[in-house]
Amino acid sequence: MSEKMYVCICKGITDRQIKEAVYDGNTSVRALRRQLGVSSQCGRCAELTQEIIDETMGAGVMATANSGLFYSAS
Repeated sequence: MSEKMYVCICKGITDRQIKEAVYDGNTSVRALRRQLGVSSQCGRCAELTQEIIDETMGAGVMATANSGLFYSAS
């Protein structure tokens, strides 16, 4: 099991919580702010939060493409 990393110290939000919220469809910092409260105090975590969103969505696209469960809309 990997260690958790705190992304938002002000609210005590971890990278795992952000990833789970992204998997649930919250794919922007704004949506995560509403859902979790991330980046709602000092805002220093906004950039790292966006990086986690991008990485998670990139990994999710690869995982779903390899599983054959989802098809491209193009």
